[in-house]
Amino acid sequence: MTTHVGMPPVLSAEEAEKAVLLAAPRGYCAGVDRAVVTVEEALGLYGAPVYVRKQIVHNKHVVSDLEARGAIFVEELDEVPAGATVVFSAHGVSPAVHAQAAERELKTIDATCPLVTKVHHEAKRFAADDYDILLIGHAGHEEVEGTAGEAPEHIQLVEGPQDVAGITVRDPKRVAWLSQTTLSVDETLETVAAIRERFPDLLDPPSDDICYATQNRQLAVKEIAPQSDLLIVVGSGNSSNSVRLVEVALEAGARASYRVDDASEIEESWLEGVRSVSVTSGASVPEELVQGVLSFLAERGFPEARAVHSAEESLIFSLPKELRRDLKAAAAAKG
Repeated sequence: MTTHVGMPPVLSAEEAEKAVLLAAPRGYCAGVDRAVVTVEEALGLYGAPVYVRKQIVHNKHVVSDLEARGAIFVEELDEVPAGATVVFSAHGVSPAVHAQAAERELKTIDATCPLVTKVHHEAKRFAADDYDILLIGHAGHEEVEGTAGEAPEHIQLVEGPQDVAGITVRDPKRVAWLSQTTLSVDETLETVAAIRERFPDLLDPPSDDICYATQNRQLAVKEIAPQSDLLIVVGSGNSSNSVRLVEVALEAGARASYRVDDASEIEESWLEGVRSVSVTSGASVPEELVQGVLSFLAERGFPEARAVHSAEESLIFSLPKELRRDLKAAAAAKG
């Protein structure tokens, strides 16, 4: 459905006035790919069922597909039979969850995204140095709960600039900030600026916590939004980075922007009077869902999509060490 090079197709006068732009990069990031493959490989190696605490990634289609293969998603570990195999989601868990799993003698596979693990390490380091840590993120998000659990006595949540006035710390000269990895870059920087106004000695993390994939997808949207009468973001409603893409699109100049789980959620009225449509997807979205949106547009007279590349991604994460060990042992046993 995507045209990159070559001779342009012959279009009607009406079609020639229309355009579909496809953001690149989009869809699966390295952390999501690693998490999904982890569950797939665990099912193949250990057999069904394999339990997964929380949604492995925030996409209902991915979850449904894995459920059909034998994965059982649970909210908490007390739903997992003693001694069973459980995978921790890409968003990470607190030390308390690891401890609970050990108490119940569960076989655990930790599919936490390595970039989230980096934030956990930063939280532990700042806490060890006795800093008050301001964690920028959304209350109730699994990633925030996991990070906060690393040093609950040191961490307080800041959801945005509106929360800054209510912050209380022990020593204004010993304050550091961290952030959820899937936030809007611009909103996070705005919050950091507001915090720094109150606490000029605010200590930054050693590297930007917003993950590379989140930043790249937001930059791609910023590039195509000004040319877009309509910008469609494919992603689930509980996907923080997908929801942020809609906000970024509107702030960057798109006339309208909506999030959909798949093409079935597109409303015909959105296309009325629209000439240019842009399409992107969150970091936990399979590409076939994007192609479904492009097919939907093609059926309504829109031309093939033109990919707009704003960054290249080549990062790959290795599978969790527990799974790599068992896969190696299984391969050796087969001779």
